[in-house]
Amino acid sequence: MKTSDTPALEQEFEHEPVPLSHRHSTRSVSAVWFGFPMILTNALFGGIITWHLGFWPALIAILLGNLVLFAYVGALSWFAGNTGMNFALQARRTFGSKGYILVSGFLSTVVIGWYAFQTGLTGTVINQTFGWNALAVTAFAMILYTGITFLGVRALSVLGMIAAPLFVVLGIVALWLIGKQHDFSIVTQWKGSASAAGAMSMGTAVTMVVAGFADSGTMTADFTRWSKNGRSAVIAAFSAFPVANVISYLFGVVIVAVGAAVDPLTNGGNFLPMLMGHSAFLSVVACLFVFINLGSVCTHCLYNGAVGFSHLFSSKMRLWTLILGAIGGVLALAGVWSYFLEWLSLLGIVVPPFGAVMIVDLIFMARISEQRPAQRFRGTAFAAWAIGSLCAVIAHIAFPQFGEAVIGLVTAAISYTLISKMRMPHPVMENSNARLQR
Repeated sequence: MKTSDTPALEQEFEHEPVPLSHRHSTRSVSAVWFGFPMILTNALFGGIITWHLGFWPALIAILLGNLVLFAYVGALSWFAGNTGMNFALQARRTFGSKGYILVSGFLSTVVIGWYAFQTGLTGTVINQTFGWNALAVTAFAMILYTGITFLGVRALSVLGMIAAPLFVVLGIVALWLIGKQHDFSIVTQWKGSASAAGAMSMGTAVTMVVAGFADSGTMTADFTRWSKNGRSAVIAAFSAFPVANVISYLFGVVIVAVGAAVDPLTNGGNFLPMLMGHSAFLSVVACLFVFINLGSVCTHCLYNGAVGFSHLFSSKMRLWTLILGAIGGVLALAGVWSYFLEWLSLLGIVVPPFGAVMIVDLIFMARISEQRPAQRFRGTAFAAWAIGSLCAVIAHIAFPQFGEAVIGLVTAAISYTLISKMRMPHPVMENSNARLQR
């Protein structure tokens, strides 16, 4: 039997772990995740990386970035599947009953920034492709995406089941159309643009891949807490990273490497232009694809933000879906979204250290964290995050070629481990104190 906030709508369990009786199948949870990264934005980024590095280096960077994402998101998902806890509940245990407010509030705000960005992008893409009024399309997209998110996590699963296959089908159609004028046998020979030589390093490319899903990847528990167990949650994470994420990047890689991209330096491997001008039917499908594809991103980000804020304010996810959907929509309509990209990308560098600290605390130091008395503010966790973030920012400024996202992850994890070990009572001292007490 299901409980609900609203008739016919499933309860979202904003303030407690999802009970086993309400968990979803592996296929359903996987559909939530694999539909998320299979988006045009990834094809664009895949093409940009290929334009700078060449085919094989780009492929290596994409695979390395996805390996990092799988290890990172997979670990957080495993814990979520085993406990049923959402991101806010996890952060509460690691950062404290008051400290988690800073963490959850920060990330929930960042993902709403992405929601606003992608909603505004929907209007711009439709305007540039079909000539429709950008503001009217953006307003419609805001209402559409908010409505789907309001229905809950099952709606995100259904959207993923539609978005991912449609992306693959239209991507293949685009490649088929490209194949009429280009020779795919030369794809692996692409060495990168001479004009872009040295402008992007392997580390920068890996960071681009990781940072693309650093925010929602850190908040993966909001999705994978619905899994029946940790194994099922890891499978769901794997369906996104590397499977769906690599596929979406590869379309962009091939399109640029074969020489078919339109303005590859800025438009990367975006294949939407290749679908235009062939038939009315294909144009209609392409139009629907824009809303479904970008809508998959927007609904997931809005869901993350709504779950986070509902927990912070002891409220309901659906109420915050309406509030944040409207706020993000207004930002998109105002055109502010166009200034978000660099800011959000920079924040993506300092977000992974949060997850790194949580992985060490909740998984590798599980016995300690489970028995630890509740604390309002855990300075140890914040100190480790600050060290990891500082190292990531320094790397971003001074030597981005080494991959600042990975540096932030590793240094935060090591810092938390060392600080925690230093704060642990020494066994000899504990035995001495015990004897004195006796």
